[in-house]
Amino acid sequence: MIRVIVVDDDPFVCASLQTILDAQEDIEVVAVGTSGAEAIELFDEHAPDVLLLDIQMAGSDGLSAAESIIAKHVDARVVFLTTFADDDYIVRALHMGAKGYLIKQNVTDIAPAIRAVHAGQNVLGDEVVGHIAQASDSHAARESFAKLGLTDRETEVVELVAQGLDNREIAAKLYMGEGTVRNHISAILQKLNLRNRTQIAVMYYHM
Repeated sequence: MIRVIVVDDDPFVCASLQTILDAQEDIEVVAVGTSGAEAIELFDEHAPDVLLLDIQMAGSDGLSAAESIIAKHVDARVVFLTTFADDDYIVRALHMGAKGYLIKQNVTDIAPAIRAVHAGQNVLGDEVVGHIAQASDSHAARESFAKLGLTDRETEVVELVAQGLDNREIAAKLYMGEGTVRNHISAILQKLNLRNRTQIAVMYYHM
């Protein structure tokens, strides 16, 4: 039985998800919460197999709660459930070590995604991204991107994109103009045959 905690600041969403998931033979909702603070407390109390967590909640931040949980429980399986298909959210979620990022409207994807995450996979939207390895070896990552034709500067930009930084933050970090950052990102997308920042981050965590 896969033990799940559901946290969303909308009680109707919580009740609906609990009904959907409890109807599955192999999934049990062991607790429900409505805030980031509750998510942290409930995780400590129940040690679930999977935490299904809303990102934006009134008075609290699901991303910050997840960061606290993952920092304390390195094996925590956190799946974000949100209405916001936002690149920055997705990149930050991947960077912190979350196991999934799902859109609330796709309710039929939720139970299969929980099973996939429980089996050790990562899910992004309605597709399995795969076994995303945390790129802790920066030198190895740099070598990999160099082989793909990226310059050292472009590789630095890739690393910061993967950390969830926006163009302004990258510009400040690397002491360059935002226009230069945009040019680097355009070059990176072209060289790697990618479409957006999210794909850059996913590729980084595959390295």
